[in-house]
Amino acid sequence: MTGTALTASVTLMAGAAPAGAAGPCGSSYSRVGVYSISRDGTRTGTLEVYYSSSTGKNCALTYGYGSYANTTSWKGVVISRGDGSGESYDAGNYKYYAGPVYVSAPGQCIDVEGISPEWTSVKLNNVHCG
Repeated sequence: MTGTALTASVTLMAGAAPAGAAGPCGSSYSRVGVYSISRDGTRTGTLEVYYSSSTGKNCALTYGYGSYANTTSWKGVVISRGDGSGESYDAGNYKYYAGPVYVSAPGQCIDVEGISPEWTSVKLNNVHCG
């Protein structure tokens, strides 16, 4: 799935979930990264990465954006440790988002990829090291 995906430019978007709010990964998770997925300069999706210091796990989801938001279309998300182990993924024709997927990586970097729609992705290697 990831070998033929188009890698898009990465845009880090500001913002964080309000303190105490239960996010899509669970109540102990805080959002640590938001990345734009784009094709030919047009944003098509959003990859969100979360971390829980109490569990040592990272979590990721991919949402559609623009004409792909709230519309059934291909969405995918992949997460693993920076060395490629512990990979977890979710992909399919979803209306809202793919995921959440989790990896336990305390003290390690992670690799994460968001896909929306098919063949359009953003992939980050060795990020969110902790």
